[in-house]
Amino acid sequence: MATGRSTALGTPPEIRTYKGQDRALRAGRLGTAGLLLSVLAASAPLMVVAGVMPTTFGVMGIVGQPLLFVILGLVLALFSVGYAEMSRHVHNAGAFYAYIARGLGPTAGTGASLVALVAYSAMQVGVYGILGFEVSGLFATYLDTELAWWIPALAAVAVTGGLGWLKIDLNARVLGALLLIECVLVVIFDVAALAEPGPEGVSLHAFDPAALGGAGLGTALCFCIAAFVGFEQSPVYAEETSRPHIVVSRVMFLAVGFVALFFAVSSWALTVATGPSEVVKASAEAGPGLLFQLTEARLGGTFTDVLHVLFVSGIFAAMISFHNVVARYAFAMGREGLLPAAFGRTNPGTGAPATGSLMQTVVAALVVLAFAVTDDNPVGDPTAPVLHLFTWMGSVGALGVTLLMSAASFAVIAFFVRRGTAGAQLWRLVAAGLAGTALLGIAVYTVKDFGVLVGAGEGSVLGWLLPAVIGLAAVGGLAYGAVLRVRRPEVHARIGLGNEAFRLDQAAGTAPRT
Repeated sequence: MATGRSTALGTPPEIRTYKGQDRALRAGRLGTAGLLLSVLAASAPLMVVAGVMPTTFGVMGIVGQPLLFVILGLVLALFSVGYAEMSRHVHNAGAFYAYIARGLGPTAGTGASLVALVAYSAMQVGVYGILGFEVSGLFATYLDTELAWWIPALAAVAVTGGLGWLKIDLNARVLGALLLIECVLVVIFDVAALAEPGPEGVSLHAFDPAALGGAGLGTALCFCIAAFVGFEQSPVYAEETSRPHIVVSRVMFLAVGFVALFFAVSSWALTVATGPSEVVKASAEAGPGLLFQLTEARLGGTFTDVLHVLFVSGIFAAMISFHNVVARYAFAMGREGLLPAAFGRTNPGTGAPATGSLMQTVVAALVVLAFAVTDDNPVGDPTAPVLHLFTWMGSVGALGVTLLMSAASFAVIAFFVRRGTAGAQLWRLVAAGLAGTALLGIAVYTVKDFGVLVGAGEGSVLGWLLPAVIGLAAVGGLAYGAVLRVRRPEVHARIGLGNEAFRLDQAAGTAPRT
């Protein structure tokens, strides 16, 4: 008999699982709007426009960044075709690793689970660096107070950890409010830039394929694909959505389309405001300050002050989003025996994956402290928080997610071939194959130029040491999966099945091992 109780009218719906409610995420918490806002928050629109775009223009010299966002949007739309179809058949908070396990086998899924945990954790921890630096800058500018970057970073770790224990629908409301304000402010800048263009007028030169030329194209691809990260997280929340077989795929396409259009238009607006022939020089000189210089000239100091504050809140929203994803991956892995069983339990009051949330909070605090202890630069110097913590961790995470998307694309093909439905899904499988190949190529480019990506000098070990983190996670996960196959075959067989394994045990009348 299932342990979940029938829900009374007006009470939150429960997931019926063989192991009971403490092993279940709460269903029905998120609808289309809530899920869309949660995943879009990870893309941190204002952080991308103010930080990623000037870096891509100034450091890598790629004027055609708007076209790059369009191209990557098409690639990721192809990826979403197969990924979304898979989401209709597999509902698991482990998302990437569950899909890969169902397509390429449990051992491959185990490798993917560790890569996902490391990649998303790295991206989440890295964001604390830039948040701490920006808050420190606000204190210096508006309060004339010196504040070490790691103090607000650690405060953010604590607040984010607390929010991770709360209901996901409350998190979604927090993320949604911050995201909508960010987007409105960026759109106001876009309109102002087009209404008051630079000396070259409203030029479409940035959409010319010739504008993609430059030695930094490989690193620009990684930077821009990192800006999309978030849309692929929607299946992570499948167990907490209403009608997951519909909502998850719908949100995925909406997110890809929105991000591609929003960032293509916003990066184009930057080229219009400065002039295509001057955008590289202006970005190199101003860096992340470019957007604020342009808004102050067109929209005034008050608007720019608000933009500075919302820049910080947008970063905070991204932290919450990534934190929630890491916690759910840890929950899924604990539920299936890849992590200790404690990770597979939820907070009885909120249904949140509390142990996974606590783990990520502790990891974040330790990493921030490590960078703080080794930072011997004066207050206000961006080296440790931005150039190291944010750039290094963000680049490692982006590489890991790109590889996971590629592997998931090929897993989709294998999944439907094994089910004998390849013919009916042929066009989706072709799309998945094209996307997987393109994403693998982007990953290869990223590894090749990783030294440039993280600002390492020629001959620096960082060029291979940092991407090796993802390689070691993959190899370690595959080895762990091979060991499970031999020593704990019952755990190995359940990898990627999630609640489905419990229902199968229930139907067979046997209790799964904890």
